[in-house]
Amino acid sequence: MGITERKERDKQEMRKLILETAMKLFLEEGFSNVSLRRIAEKIEYSPATIYLYFKDKDEILYALHNEGFDELFKRQQETLSIKDPWKRLKKHGEIYLKFALENPEYYNLMFIMRSPIRKVTEGAQWSVGLRSYDLLKSDIQACIDKKIFKNVDVDVATFAIWSAAHGIVALILRHRCPMMDDEDMAKVAQSALDFINLHLGGEERKVREGAPATA
Repeated sequence: MGITERKERDKQEMRKLILETAMKLFLEEGFSNVSLRRIAEKIEYSPATIYLYFKDKDEILYALHNEGFDELFKRQQETLSIKDPWKRLKKHGEIYLKFALENPEYYNLMFIMRSPIRKVTEGAQWSVGLRSYDLLKSDIQACIDKKIFKNVDVDVATFAIWSAAHGIVALILRHRCPMMDDEDMAKVAQSALDFINLHLGGEERKVREGAPATA
């Protein structure tokens, strides 16, 4: 390994250490309570070292937000081998809900906290978010092409389904569901999302699922 390659490896390792330490501190102490100085203390480097890699805390949050989207997109790849578009869409929803409930801190950074998205409004790319959204959109377009969803606009349907999934997750993560037992939460969340997709598909969807169609 040459000097240039070794330096690049060391740089990536330090960046990884900073992000891992930052996330650990965020979980332990809360996002708002952790400063760059606190992160530097934890890794036993000077704050100046952190600034070599990240301009400010928002940039660290944005990097962690990207990591969350990378993991979500990796999981979404599981749907690509499913031929039936309805089953693929349903699996997509299962993956989204499972990821969110298993990784609430990442989900918070990805979809709820303002800090990461401020970097986007400042000119940073949000390709990590858009590729996940586009994958969902392609599933819905496939359902439209197969006449599973009728008389719907793909952009409207995509936004409606994603908004529904996000709303379900946000209510759970913000502890706004005292009417449900914790052990039933994941099951109810999935059933709620299935309910929305079912009604978007209408009577044909019920027939495909084996349920009796109404007269």
